[in-house]
Amino acid sequence: MLKSIKVFFEEKLSGSDNTSTDSLEHKLQLATAALLIEMTHADFKVQEEERQAVHIAIQAAFQLTIEETNSLVALAEEELKHSTDMFQFASLINKEFSRERKVMVLEYLWTVALADTEIEKYEEHLLRKVTTLLHLDHKEFIDAKLRVKQRMAS
Repeated sequence: MLKSIKVFFEEKLSGSDNTSTDSLEHKLQLATAALLIEMTHADFKVQEEERQAVHIAIQAAFQLTIEETNSLVALAEEELKHSTDMFQFASLINKEFSRERKVMVLEYLWTVALADTEIEKYEEHLLRKVTTLLHLDHKEFIDAKLRVKQRMAS
């Protein structure tokens, strides 16, 4: 089943020609989704609000359809099962995304963490760790948190 999901996603995302740019974009989407999903597991209890926040963030970040988003989430969950840490995902994002896009990823992570209206210490630890891995500073960490809280309040 995973193979069929992968094939479907590659066809929908890349079209018929499989260029290296499309492949890189697919890897970046997968890495971003993996980090967001990892955030749902940070406090050892995955809430439905967090899952929804992941789907919304992925759709917003990459302009994917619901079907494509579901496929990407399934692939990312499978990747997480086989990964030993987040470094591989964060490293790719750090290398390829602009500073603005990395801050956007941080904001999406805050959105997922705050989806259940509380920040557990493990979630904050993960956010700090990803901030460091993405070579973002403490001010960007705090500013992203405040922007997300402000959006959620309105």
